[in-house]
Amino acid sequence: MASSVSAMPSGTKIFTTMPDILFIPEFVFGGLVWTLVASTLVDPRNPLGWVMFVSLFCFLITTLWFFIFITGINQSSIWPGLDVGYHAISAFFYLSAAVLLANVTITKQGQDKVYQLDIAAVVMAFIVTLLYWIHAILSALRWKSS
Repeated sequence: MASSVSAMPSGTKIFTTMPDILFIPEFVFGGLVWTLVASTLVDPRNPLGWVMFVSLFCFLITTLWFFIFITGINQSSIWPGLDVGYHAISAFFYLSAAVLLANVTITKQGQDKVYQLDIAAVVMAFIVTLLYWIHAILSALRWKSS
């Protein structure tokens, strides 16, 4: 039990441990996906609605997760598994959203004046997907070692 408690950082230590320092780029790039998609014409609504849901959901839950880690609530033995599960689900959601966004962007090629914003959103979505996968893998390694 003592090793599982020490495996999860809290307070300012999250800014020095590798999987947890990824919170910051997840915020930045996830927020960029959200704002870039929101600043363009959301057409077709269905796939881009999913992209908006995923980016907003992950942004809000990552913010909550960040505050849980900062305050030290994450010190029970269940948190390493929850950390892996959350980041794996977020990575899967972002992968599906990034693929849908890329497909919509390819079909809109040359039809829209803000095509560069769509391309930037696709790139940021794949970067966020990669960040969440890395976070999930490193959290899984931490969970296994605790």
